[in-house]
Amino acid sequence: MNAGGTATRTGGAARWVIVAMVFVAIMLNYVDRQILALLKPSLETEFNWSDQDYANMVSAFQFSAAVAFLGTGWFIDRVGLKLGFAIGVAVWSLAGMAHAVAAGVTGFILARVVLGAAESIGTPAAVKSAATYFTQSERSVALGVGNTAPNIGAIVTPLAIPALAVMFGWRAAFLVAGGLGLVWVVVWFLIRVQPVAHSGAVPAPIAWSALLRDRKTLALAIAKLLSDQVWFFMLSWLPDLFHRLFGLPQGTVGLPVALVYVMAAGGALTGGWLPTRLMAVGWSTNRARKTTLLIYALLILPVSGVLFVSSPWSAALLLGLGLFAHQGFSTNLFGFATDVFPAQAVGSAVGIAAFCGNMWSIGLIQLAAFSLSHGWGYGPLLAICSGSYLLALGFIQLLVPVIEPVDESERGHVFGH
Repeated sequence: MNAGGTATRTGGAARWVIVAMVFVAIMLNYVDRQILALLKPSLETEFNWSDQDYANMVSAFQFSAAVAFLGTGWFIDRVGLKLGFAIGVAVWSLAGMAHAVAAGVTGFILARVVLGAAESIGTPAAVKSAATYFTQSERSVALGVGNTAPNIGAIVTPLAIPALAVMFGWRAAFLVAGGLGLVWVVVWFLIRVQPVAHSGAVPAPIAWSALLRDRKTLALAIAKLLSDQVWFFMLSWLPDLFHRLFGLPQGTVGLPVALVYVMAAGGALTGGWLPTRLMAVGWSTNRARKTTLLIYALLILPVSGVLFVSSPWSAALLLGLGLFAHQGFSTNLFGFATDVFPAQAVGSAVGIAAFCGNMWSIGLIQLAAFSLSHGWGYGPLLAICSGSYLLALGFIQLLVPVIEPVDESERGHVFGH
C-alpha cells in the first residue's frame, strides 16, 4: 500500500491491470456510442426522424471526435494516462447520460458532439498504455486484448440495451451506461501501477511538425482513413441493414448483430497473436506485420455477398468475417504505430491518424443515407468496404517499404506522470 492507502502494483503481471482497465473503458465507450443505432427504430417513431436526420447525428459525432483527436493525443502525451484518461471517461459518461433529456434532433446532436469529443481520448490512451508498459514482443498481444473491447461493447449493447429499453424505457439505457463510466473513474483513481522499467526521465515530446513530415505518419493516417470508414459505417448502420434486408424488428435484431461482433472480437485477438507468433519463430517485424495485414485485407473481400443470402444468420456470418478482418487489420495498424514511433509520440501519431479516419468516415455515413434514399441500397457501400483494406496496405507498402522498429531505449513514461 502507498501512503495514500491505495494499492501499488509493480512487475510484469501487474501491468495487465492497466490492460483490464483500458479494456473496460473502451467497452463502455462503445456501449455509449452504439445505443443510438440500436434504438433508432423507436426514436424515429417518437421524434419523427428521417434517415438523413439520423445520418446527421452520427456525422456530428464523427466530426466532433475527429477534431478532438487532433488534441487528445497531444493531451495524453503531456498530461499522462492517469488524469487524462479519467477526464475523458467522466465527460463522455455525462454526455451519454445527457441523451436521456434530449427533446429532439438538436438535443441529440449536441449530446453526440460532446460524446464524440470526449470519447476520442480512448484510442490514444489505449495505444499509449501498450507502448509504455509492454516490450515489443508483448505489445501486439496487449493491443489485441485491448482491441477486443469495442467488440465486447458492441456485443453487450445489442443483447442488453433493447431489453433494458423495453423494461424501463429508452432513457434508462443512456443513464445506466453513463453511470457505469463514472464508477470506472473512481476505480481508476484507486489503482497505482508502475512500469516494469523506465529511464526515470520523461522523454521530451516530439513536435507535431516533425510527425507531419514523417512518411510513417502519412502511412498510418491513410490506412486508418480507409479502414475506419468501414468500422464506423458498420457500427452506425448495421442494425438498420438487418431491419431493411430481413425485416427484423428491434426486439430481435440484436442477436445477429451480436454474432457479427463476437466474430469481430476474434479478429482483434488473432490480430495480436499472429504477428507475435511469427516474430517468435524468427520473422522480421516488417515481414510479420505486413503478412498479417495482407491476410486480413483478403478476408474482407466477400462481404458484399450479404446482398445475395436469404437468411439473416448467413448475412451475420459474412458481415462477421468482414469485421473479424477489420479488427485484425486495425490491431496491426496500432501495432505498426508502436513499432515505428517512440512512446512519447505514439499518442500524437495515433491522434492524427484517428482524426483522418473519423473525418473521412463522415463521407461514407452520409453516402449511406443518400444511397438508401435514392433506392441504391447497401450495395455500393459494401463494395467500398471490401476493397478498402488492400488499398490501405498498398499505401503502407509504398510509404514504408521496410518497417524498422524504434529503439526500445526511447520508450519510457511513468503511469500517471
